[in-house]
Amino acid sequence: MRGDRRRLLKAGFLALSLGAAQLARGANMLAVRIWPAPDYSRVTLESDTPLKTTQTFVASPPRLAVDIEGLQLNAALRELVGKVQASDPNIAGIRVAQYSANVVRLVIDLKHPITPQVFSLTPVTPYAHRLVLDLYPVQAVDPLEQLIQQRTAPSLPSAPGAALALPSSPAAVNDPLGELIARQSQSATGPAMPLPPPPATSTRRQDMHAAPDTFMDAPGRPSKTAPADRTDRLIVVALDPGHGGEDPGAIGPGGTREKDVVLNIAKMLRDRINASSVNGNPMRAYLTRDADFFIPLHVRVQKAQRVQADLFVSIHADAFFTPQARGASVFALSQGAATSAAARWMAQKENKADLIGGMNLGGHDNQVQRALLDMSTAAQIKDSLQLGGSLLREIGSVGRLHKPRVEQAGFAVLKAPDIPSVLVETAFISNPEEEEKLRSEAYQKQLTEALMRGIQQYFARNPPLARHRGI
Repeated sequence: MRGDRRRLLKAGFLALSLGAAQLARGANMLAVRIWPAPDYSRVTLESDTPLKTTQTFVASPPRLAVDIEGLQLNAALRELVGKVQASDPNIAGIRVAQYSANVVRLVIDLKHPITPQVFSLTPVTPYAHRLVLDLYPVQAVDPLEQLIQQRTAPSLPSAPGAALALPSSPAAVNDPLGELIARQSQSATGPAMPLPPPPATSTRRQDMHAAPDTFMDAPGRPSKTAPADRTDRLIVVALDPGHGGEDPGAIGPGGTREKDVVLNIAKMLRDRINASSVNGNPMRAYLTRDADFFIPLHVRVQKAQRVQADLFVSIHADAFFTPQARGASVFALSQGAATSAAARWMAQKENKADLIGGMNLGGHDNQVQRALLDMSTAAQIKDSLQLGGSLLREIGSVGRLHKPRVEQAGFAVLKAPDIPSVLVETAFISNPEEEEKLRSEAYQKQLTEALMRGIQQYFARNPPLARHRGI
């Protein structure tokens, strides 16, 4: 009893010392961040306790009002106003004020109508509680249209590979993707062509026994059948720079962030692919992200499918508990057990990206997501292992390998059933020496050339199939 009384006295003294206002202060805002992207813009409010909100969307002019309860306006919240970039595709500006004694009102002025998703994330290293406002354009960005716009942008002629000649013969009709881009190239300043609705899943790999393409020697006169190793169409390689936005990925001892390094490498590889061809067929790269924003794992897969990619290469920079680990690795999907404990650990780590980056689980059909990511096929895995082998041999010529073979595990981002897919760990960013190499533009270029050679070797041995006429 005496001990309980002493504790009560201490608690009362603490209350008098802190004051009523301090005890009832509510949540404390720790940080605010904005991540602009064509796909969507994200606003993140990080606090020491969960935030309770109500929101209202006003259509004209478009704006989103969010009332946050139990909060006092502080310096961190005021910073949000100045964080809006003029180039943000979705946000025109932000206003913030103390709406009432215990409510802060946030008004986001928008450049066009949006579909808002407001949700909370529980703490996960390195973040506390997060309130996330994802602002999706009502007219969603189509990856196929994005690819066309990248090809026809006025600034492209000065970029590496921009003068890439596309096939203009009638045989290109067998490639709707190449046909769309070719037509857009011929009249870049004219009205945009309407896009056909993209298929839910490409049927290109089901067209293994389709009739061979026919070339045209002269208008209206078909010539001999095309050689078996020619498809006379655009070859699309989906490049997936890992992490991004809220998810920095691994961070090296010198502060190098994985998400930055892999984006640099992906952009270099994009330029090399855009300037290349295989067996006379022009190549085109598509980036799942081309700036610093987060893309959920299943969306990365969907993007590659929407552009009917022939390959999917996810680019990462490894990390381990100790700084001694070193060397590059290549991973493919496994339908069963992982090929090693290290591969299983790596897959588990990479699959946590959605938790760190922050995905609105309530806004998606989880059953559909699971179905999408469980449709892996033995044929896809076989092709992925061949691609991984080609990449691994070339990477080994410019740096050390962590393992001399392609490893396998259940990576969520590799589960496109119709696209050969690999994940490349370029080096251990947790190793000080390899972190320094990853920061080096010279090494990034060497690595890019190695990846390019591996991709070309894969296509030389495995010519891509002609796309089905209905795609």
